[in-house]
Amino acid sequence: MKAIRRFTVRPVLPDPLRPLSDLARNLRWSWHTETRDLFQSVDPERWAASGADPVRLLGSVPPERLAELAEDRRFLRRLTTAADDLHDYVTGDRWYQTQSGELPAAVAYFSPEFGITAALPQYSGGLGILAGDHLKAASDLGVPLIGVGLLYRHGYFRQTLSRDGWQQEHYPVLDPNELPVALLKEPDGTPAQVTLALPGGRFLRARIWLAQVGRVPLLMLDSDIEENDLGERGVTDRLYGGGSEHRLLQEMLLGIGGVRAVRTYCRLTGHPEPEVFHTNEGHAGFLGLERIAELSDVGLEFDSALEAVRAGTVFTTHTPVPAGIDRFDRELVARHFGPDAELPRIDVERILQLGMETYPGGEPNLFNMAVMGLRLAQRANGVSLLHGNVSREMFSGLWPGFDPDEVPITSVTNGVHAPTWIAPEVFQLGARQIGVERAEDAFSDGGSDRWDAVADIPDQDIWELRRTLREQLVTEVRERLRASWRQRGAGTAELGWIDGVLDPDVLTIGFARRVPSYKRLTLMLRDRDRLMDLLLHPERPVQIVVAGKAHPADDGGKRLIQELVRFADDPRVRHRIVFLPDYGMAMAQKLYPGCDIWLNNPLRPLEACGTSGMKAALNGCLNLSVLDGWWDEWFQPDFGWAIPTADGVGTDPDRRDDIEASALYDLLEQRITPRFYERGPAGLPDRWIEMVRQTLTLLGPKVLAGRMVREYVERLYAPAARAHRAMDPDAARELAEWKARLRRSWHAVRVDHVETSATTATAELGTTLTLRVRVALGDLALDDIEVQAVSGRVDSEDRIADATTVPLKPAGGPDTEGRWMYEGPLSLDRTGPYGYTVRILPAHRLLATSAELGLVAVPSEDVVEGAGVLMR
Repeated sequence: MKAIRRFTVRPVLPDPLRPLSDLARNLRWSWHTETRDLFQSVDPERWAASGADPVRLLGSVPPERLAELAEDRRFLRRLTTAADDLHDYVTGDRWYQTQSGELPAAVAYFSPEFGITAALPQYSGGLGILAGDHLKAASDLGVPLIGVGLLYRHGYFRQTLSRDGWQQEHYPVLDPNELPVALLKEPDGTPAQVTLALPGGRFLRARIWLAQVGRVPLLMLDSDIEENDLGERGVTDRLYGGGSEHRLLQEMLLGIGGVRAVRTYCRLTGHPEPEVFHTNEGHAGFLGLERIAELSDVGLEFDSALEAVRAGTVFTTHTPVPAGIDRFDRELVARHFGPDAELPRIDVERILQLGMETYPGGEPNLFNMAVMGLRLAQRANGVSLLHGNVSREMFSGLWPGFDPDEVPITSVTNGVHAPTWIAPEVFQLGARQIGVERAEDAFSDGGSDRWDAVADIPDQDIWELRRTLREQLVTEVRERLRASWRQRGAGTAELGWIDGVLDPDVLTIGFARRVPSYKRLTLMLRDRDRLMDLLLHPERPVQIVVAGKAHPADDGGKRLIQELVRFADDPRVRHRIVFLPDYGMAMAQKLYPGCDIWLNNPLRPLEACGTSGMKAALNGCLNLSVLDGWWDEWFQPDFGWAIPTADGVGTDPDRRDDIEASALYDLLEQRITPRFYERGPAGLPDRWIEMVRQTLTLLGPKVLAGRMVREYVERLYAPAARAHRAMDPDAARELAEWKARLRRSWHAVRVDHVETSATTATAELGTTLTLRVRVALGDLALDDIEVQAVSGRVDSEDRIADATTVPLKPAGGPDTEGRWMYEGPLSLDRTGPYGYTVRILPAHRLLATSAELGLVAVPSEDVVEGAGVLMR
């Protein structure tokens, strides 16, 4: 019989055990080993059955066991220690509290997904895991962050396989009352709510669930409440589900509703109001509109409010391809804003202008969330050095007249939260070497350049650790493979072979990630005979563990999974290559440590960062990757291998895949497997162990989320907070009026004449020339602009590379036509072909960069012809 109503019945904990509830409700347990060990000791079998989720565990423990623990003095001592430790962690000073300078009182961090723990399945892939690691590292460092997201009642899908290897999606219903979250409530005990207006007089209401991530509150909006009509209840049903309007409503709720949720949380708790708003990808971009509306309500006009909002906003782009950005039809967006819907005080045309692709090559009728994010943020970044370059190129249309390297998008390379991703055995090895407290600091702080203490760990200890982790992975793989085959319809009698799958002494390769086509899940299958030879080599075999989900709407990705699964089902190789369905955090935490090699072979440069290889590296796993994302930045032959790429413009895609697959096989056959299996005098693979040591020593500190969050604080959050404070209403009006005046007058700004003191087309290194430039400014003043000389080496088409810019100074007053002469030195500090040009840029004390307006004046062709010479 089916129940007509469902309740969640919470346990009543005996008074001595009350702190267990606080420990379960703070997600720090997800990365704090002692707290997890404490919960496991409550009831080891139920702990395993609960999926290592303290809330579910406490809901299942019999009252008699709780009564027994309430009398257990040893357990109560451990409980007191854990509770005191959490209290000190949450209230004590950490790195952020020891910094000098004007740091923001609070930062609001918006993301459509957060991967904190498998017990709170609100993530699909790298973006969410990164967001979760950002919150955890901020907590460890004491950064006053407020996370903002949505609570999806179905989360992302669970993945199984059909008998013939086709991906099947399942959407289990999540009951928030059974999750480690709590409702945010008003003083009278009623649930706090935010409300958005919809077309036709309808409303979208959402409750606010609070997940406590160490010191960091995470606010999650949930529309599945009785006050909503059926359609509105489904807005937060699934992560990345539904059609275009469904997605738009999710993003309006995240951005606009998210700001309202932050205001509600600060009002109810006394938390400082955020001075900086950080948008993790374009999904939350509408938050800027809500903040403009807030300022409009206190008398600031749109343009001034826009400047005030931009000053305190940081935008992070995660995609290296335009197809990865959410874009909506102009009419759909227009219908959801204005007098009959949300933000009625703002002219719909002004909203549309922020997101329209009004640049060469753009789609004029599409509203682009990343474009809006960039226009609403004074500071923007990509997530690796290479991705920063790709992003500047991709979005250069927003800054016409500037070379891509001057586009104001910087980069902060992602990092990963070591306490979450390091195997306990790896941590224990570090703690044995330098002590528990120093090891905890090293893994979370992000302040070291090297972990030199790794040099003192004996080779034998490193090799034994690697084998232990590999053995654990073999056990995990067999359990998961058996469960998968049962789901595929196999009977127990068919599955005896699984006991022989993988070998703890064989070189183990891991490949696990989302499965869009550019990540090339099946590149390893390009030459199946060579792959079989590698898998079945009599002296130097390899084994491969593969996992990954394709988007439910991506049949191409599902076909790739099926192709891989069918190969792995072949009785000849199924003991050496496996595909594990339902890749998620719980699987990943076993997979990264247990692999010897982490394989990554995307199409370069389509991997924005690729943090899975970082998590593997923290456990002493070596990376084998295309030079893309973070690996392009930090690769050294001391600790991994680079797969050569054939990414020239004219390369046929099939031929490119063949070339790169062949290079992959060559590396495995000729360099990697020999190094793993060859033994030194002590019977150990000395050269392999040295690469593991170098990975931990040199890569370990770099890949930490602590390092990443420190960079965000120092390079983006602190400058944004200073700009926010400087942008009071008067300053915002001043800047808005100045920008409007500059845009109106810029057509009259020009370079009239350029001359140098050079008389020939050659000069000696170290020569300093005098450069004189005559400029017309129309009705602009000298303070409104800067005249620059731009010089450097030139290529065969006279394009300047690695440019140096020098400001020129006015010499005397205006001539009879109101033109000004500027002059300055031009130092010839490099040999070879050398060139220069001049330009005029806007200048104002409140600009973050002179490229901000996308305005620049350069010499016309007539002026260029008389401007002297290129130095050869």
